[in-house]
Amino acid sequence: MAKLGEDVTCTLERIPASMKVIETVREKFTCRNCDTISQPPAPFHVTPRGMFGPKLLASILFEKFGQHQPLNRQRDRYALQGVELSLSTLADQVGACTSALRPLHMLLEAHILAAERLHGDDTTVPVLAKLKTDTGRIWTYVRDDRPFGGPAPPAALFHYSRDRGGEHPQAHLAGYAGILQADAYAGYNALFKLDRAPAPLVRALCWAHARRTFFELADVAATLKRRKKAVDLSPLALEAVRRIDRVFDIERELGGTPIDNRLAVRREHAAPLVAELEAWMREHRARLSRHDPVARAMDYMLKDWAAFTRFLDDGRICMTNNAAERSLRGIAMGRKAWLFCGSDRGGQRAAFMYSLIVTAKLNDIDPEAWLADVLARIADISQGRLHELLPWNWRRLREQDQPVAQAA
Repeated sequence: MAKLGEDVTCTLERIPASMKVIETVREKFTCRNCDTISQPPAPFHVTPRGMFGPKLLASILFEKFGQHQPLNRQRDRYALQGVELSLSTLADQVGACTSALRPLHMLLEAHILAAERLHGDDTTVPVLAKLKTDTGRIWTYVRDDRPFGGPAPPAALFHYSRDRGGEHPQAHLAGYAGILQADAYAGYNALFKLDRAPAPLVRALCWAHARRTFFELADVAATLKRRKKAVDLSPLALEAVRRIDRVFDIERELGGTPIDNRLAVRREHAAPLVAELEAWMREHRARLSRHDPVARAMDYMLKDWAAFTRFLDDGRICMTNNAAERSLRGIAMGRKAWLFCGSDRGGQRAAFMYSLIVTAKLNDIDPEAWLADVLARIADISQGRLHELLPWNWRRLREQDQPVAQAA
């Protein structure tokens, strides 16, 4: 028999995770001369009086807040593996982990609020109440300097509140002075007042919000599906979408370019198109009834035209607030799985963990692996080195250690 060659067939298979109990035996010794007893110290546990290891805790946290698997479902899955854990025990461990991670969260918050520009948005979260669920809010503030070539790593900060009162964003951004990109929600207005301390924020509105209304009026298929009867295509809405898209085409080529370059291109190519759009809208708006849907879409832009066109005068500003909307996408999809927050404290813990997990994802890091390593090290690391555990520093240090380990 002579070998002619070989064929290789690859099969992707899964090896289920296994649970194990690590027993640490600590012998006691007594000295007969000095009557003292000595014993090695107990192994470190992340949570006080807890028995969960950092990898298991990271898995619980990531499954709950990153994969939207409620604790009761995790409890049932662990029970099938022969590990009986009560729901209260899992909830206590989540609370203890948020306390352990608090110093790191504070560093993350300081990094975000030091930004020159923030994206802000919010979404609803049902909160359990007597005989019903209330509508709470999760607020997000995203620092992402990558569109204008900024060197600062991206990060996201989340807050929870029981309602959508304007006092909440005022409290969240109490010490912040910079640019806020958001929608036209009136609750932000106090942040832009001239007498605000330390300084009024610079307001920049989102063109994606404005375009969406025109697009819905020009989308015949979606309108038919919604109204279930014949409708006429709005030629004005279609023309508005076409004009806005011409500006977006220019902006799409500027991602990651320096501030001065973005500003120069915008003033040369985008500014004339924006001026033509304004003149066109004002001309046609004068002919429309105030109850016309297209008129309302035009009014949304025209009444705050200075905030919509501010990107033409500042290269740091984006045309859209999509960075904030992307950070909320997981919550909007995940709430279909967990249905509601059990309490205000649960909402606060969720916002806390979303800040860490979404920031890790923004920096292309596996949140579960990062959380496991952070939980294992955060109790022993000095305050002066705590910044090493921030996702972007953690990744850089690991990448530096890998060549050293391979060489050894």
